[in-house]
Amino acid sequence: MHYVKAKGILSPNNGMNLYRGCLHGCIYCDSRSRCYCMEHDFEDIEVKENAIELLEHTLKHKRKKCMIGTGAMTDPYIPLEMEIKNTRKALALIEQYGFGVTVQTKSNRVLRDVDLLQKINRKTKSIVQMTLTTYDENLCRKIEPNVSTTKERFETLKEMQTAGIPTVVWLSPILPFINDTKENIVGILELCREAGVYGVICFGMGLTLREGNREYFYQQLDQRFPGIKEKYIQVYKNQYIVNSPSQHSLMEIFYSTCSKYGLVHNNDQIFEYLHQFEDKNETAQMTLWDL
Repeated sequence: MHYVKAKGILSPNNGMNLYRGCLHGCIYCDSRSRCYCMEHDFEDIEVKENAIELLEHTLKHKRKKCMIGTGAMTDPYIPLEMEIKNTRKALALIEQYGFGVTVQTKSNRVLRDVDLLQKINRKTKSIVQMTLTTYDENLCRKIEPNVSTTKERFETLKEMQTAGIPTVVWLSPILPFINDTKENIVGILELCREAGVYGVICFGMGLTLREGNREYFYQQLDQRFPGIKEKYIQVYKNQYIVNSPSQHSLMEIFYSTCSKYGLVHNNDQIFEYLHQFEDKNETAQMTLWDL
């Protein structure tokens, strides 16, 4: 772990990363890619020591309320968060200044902050986004070794449902020759249905590989799935987008199962939902006026 002073905290799209780097050990992680210009070891977590001050200043001076997002590059609930609490401090500021929030994670540590998420959700909207990759607990431990298992994430989604907090699932990535099966896709979607998930984001049955994450991914394949790396090299060579040979049939299963279970699966519709700020007090006042 090391500290840095950040110049800014929110991106043009109102996203933030309070940390850089991760210890989850997911074998496919795109955030390892060299294009992101991380100048330190991925496991050496960078902490933005002035992140909370920057966030408060930014929220104070924003002219228009909006949804604030976190977790796109680094999970906001890495183990270090339980000590430093930057994510919790950020949520408290978001609630204080009346903004909405969407949190993307793979960790059940998000349950620690249900109280703040509920407070935000009463005034506007808080959404928890959870990544699910495999229905198989043993396989989950192989491809995502240091993070909450699928079962633990599923239980977290159900807890959020009970707390009245909407959820979205990312069905990604689907690794060719590893978890690209009908049973896996249907199994994950059944969990989504049972947990009352609003929608499922899916960009296809595959993953992306580029300089930085490809090397790490292949190294992990050699250790965990002997012989599979050679199939990737033979079939995909140096392709960036690596789609499953079963892409077409699996996407048909995805669409039909989502429709059957009433899960929103239009990516544009889901992203609009994630970014749309709602003032529930204003909506309630308008409803009373209409009466």
